[in-house]
Amino acid sequence: MTDTANIVDANTDKRVDQKLKEAYFTASQGQLIWTRFKKQKAAMVGATVLILLIMSGFFAPFLTPYNPTIAGRDADYQNGAPQIPKFWDENGFSARPFIYTYERSRSFATNFRWVTEIDREARRYVVLFPQGDKYKFLGMSFTTHLFGVDQGKIHIFGTDSTGKDIYSRTFHSINTSLAVGTIGVFIAFVLALIIGGVSGYYGGWIDSVLQMMTDAVRTIPAIPLFMAIAAFIPATVSSEGRFLIISLILGFIGWPTLARRVRTHLLTERNQEYVLAAQLCGASAGHIIRKHLLPSFTSYIIVDLIISFPYMVLSETALSFIGLGLKDPVNSLGVMLQQVTSADVLLNYQWYFIPVIFFIMLVLAFVFVGDGLRDAADPYADTKN
Repeated sequence: MTDTANIVDANTDKRVDQKLKEAYFTASQGQLIWTRFKKQKAAMVGATVLILLIMSGFFAPFLTPYNPTIAGRDADYQNGAPQIPKFWDENGFSARPFIYTYERSRSFATNFRWVTEIDREARRYVVLFPQGDKYKFLGMSFTTHLFGVDQGKIHIFGTDSTGKDIYSRTFHSINTSLAVGTIGVFIAFVLALIIGGVSGYYGGWIDSVLQMMTDAVRTIPAIPLFMAIAAFIPATVSSEGRFLIISLILGFIGWPTLARRVRTHLLTERNQEYVLAAQLCGASAGHIIRKHLLPSFTSYIIVDLIISFPYMVLSETALSFIGLGLKDPVNSLGVMLQQVTSADVLLNYQWYFIPVIFFIMLVLAFVFVGDGLRDAADPYADTKN
């Protein structure tokens, strides 16, 4: 009986192995990439964090209790410390989370600095789905928010010097920085495919001219360029106009690297038999590039797009940080980081650094996902030691 059972188990294992092999050889390129990607723990963690951050930015108006620019201002709690909800204190346990009532004042004894006096006897309870500031989401108006308090306001990340809620500003900033990165990456992606595709397919003098143009764009110093543009942008330009200008510039200077990769691939692929067959069938150059050549390395293009995102976000953040990018009242990670440059903030208002944590998480998540996709898209990854 034992021998028979072993034979049955061996046959079962062979059938399972055979099915796995069949599934591997019949799987699409996307399925193979996803299978390799799932094996990388760092990439999966990065993807999870990235999805959470993207969703939090997208649903920021609902997840945050106040308008980050106007209606969220709390004149009575400027530069206020974070208010962490509690379930119990020396007065006993509460089934509902609460924060304390506070009173702020200045005095000669404190060199006229703001001092917060907390009344630990007066509780304000956290409530879910309260009605608050009106906001638009998907073209519709809403007033329901995820949380609030039964009286007054709550600031779980504290407030800035104007009384704006840092929690609300942080989540809206994620959405803005991602929007700038998305527009910049899309523009760079379209330009890279067009210029790199034409350069690689035709070669010759067309390739030489386009490569000279690519090299010229690559040699443009970004910071002096933005300083010059910032000097010529009128002060009357709206926040939306400045947002669009920054996005366009990031896109127009970010395409050369991907264009070079597209060109290199097309130079090696344009003489393949399937390209010659398409030419003999009368297909146009645009059709061959669009339908045959570019799809042959779609996975690598997707990887390049993902890797380009953190650099776009970093560029926007750096430009806003040095005052050349977005400015108040626009909420972006770069604008938020402008407030952590003074020694007074470092010594007295450390909660201003909370958006920095989210910025680091966002960039690292993109980097881990990009590295994971790059390894997963490598057809020889399984054979490497």
